[in-house]
Amino acid sequence: MFEVPETRYARNGDIHLAYQILGDGPVDLVLFGTFVSHVELIWEDVDAASFLRRLASFSRLIIFDKRGVGMSDPLPTDSPPTLEERLEDVRAVMDAAGSETAVLFGNSEGAQLGVLFATTYPDRTRALVMMGGFAKIRRTPDYPIGVPDAVIDRTMAYLSDHWGEPDAVGVVLPSVMPNEAKRSWWAQFARRSTSPGGAVSQFRMNWDADIRHLLPVVQVPTLVLHAEEDEWVRVDSARYLAEHIAGAIFVALPGGDHLPYVELGPQVAEEVQEFVTGSRGPVETDRVLATVLFTDIVGSTERAAQEGDEPWARLIDGHDRDVRRQLERFGGHHIRSTGDGFLALFDGPARAIRCGEAIHEVVKPQGLSVRVGVHTGEVELREDGVAGLAVHLCARVTDVAGPGELLVSGVVPALVVGSGIEFEDRGHHDLKGVPGLWQLLEVTGT
Repeated sequence: MFEVPETRYARNGDIHLAYQILGDGPVDLVLFGTFVSHVELIWEDVDAASFLRRLASFSRLIIFDKRGVGMSDPLPTDSPPTLEERLEDVRAVMDAAGSETAVLFGNSEGAQLGVLFATTYPDRTRALVMMGGFAKIRRTPDYPIGVPDAVIDRTMAYLSDHWGEPDAVGVVLPSVMPNEAKRSWWAQFARRSTSPGGAVSQFRMNWDADIRHLLPVVQVPTLVLHAEEDEWVRVDSARYLAEHIAGAIFVALPGGDHLPYVELGPQVAEEVQEFVTGSRGPVETDRVLATVLFTDIVGSTERAAQEGDEPWARLIDGHDRDVRRQLERFGGHHIRSTGDGFLALFDGPARAIRCGEAIHEVVKPQGLSVRVGVHTGEVELREDGVAGLAVHLCARVTDVAGPGELLVSGVVPALVVGSGIEFEDRGHHDLKGVPGLWQLLEVTGT
């Protein structure tokens, strides 16, 4: 349904750099962000996938994992890459992707890299976009908006001890904190991006870098975006960038997310599209009838605490592998992983139900129990994701299910008459955020 772009590898000397290309727009857009990056795993989050597809709707989007991050070659934790090495990595990826000139989009420390590239290779830089960026982090007498050394030391100690924990996600993505599944997924994403030692090593390089002297040299159109309540990098840092780059446009965004993938994704994409193309084009959607399936591991937070990080990560990897096999077996289209569950679409409810029952069985040997919800309704198939009331309703059906249960909405039984699937009425429920009362039924036999 929505294919993940093919992962390819560019080479800069002995270093292999994982990259992907999506879209066929008239303008190349090269997106490089933080060391929290994994070009394949990122597509499992519906908001992140939606953001990337939105960018690709008006561009030829090129994304890549920087050296030492995600699917690119790892590096020793005591030898973080320099800005100059990463500069040549960008050039190597553009060369491999056949990109002569591009708009560069740098997130967080990627802003420094974008400035360095734009001033070193102005003939290959069409424009520059920065979000959550900074010219310098460390406070000095001539840079009073920087971060004091004592705060930096405390931050590095915290990262070393708590890297990849769900509570640490709130530092850069406060919008996901109320959603336990979302919070857990982004914590896993951080762990899969780099190790605690790798995080600390690369943070140390970021805090020592200073590109203030390059800002007046930037000669390309520049857009500076920043969340007003960003606690990781304060908005004053972005204002400094905009004030010292000739003609730069500064846009303050509502909210506190440091990364553009979740809450701020739609607005960031609109701002970038208008900056690049001069207009804010609509996102095309198709509405089709489909069967939605959600799964959710019961008691995942408590189990993760009991198991510990590494055993739990291995358990989740096994769970994900087994669930994907069942989705493939029954013809399901994997849309995203939530960290402790899956969202998938099916052409019909009978196959979705049988897939849900099979998932119950394959996770039992791992000592896991899942709840499953199924609903059939009209969904929006968008270039930037899947949405609609049917998706939201199915999520709420799943919330009602107990351990080892598969619940369906009241519209499903009439669609599987003659299939041999049996149901037991579970009454009518008021589902949060969904109008009216909805009949739910438990699958008791297939």
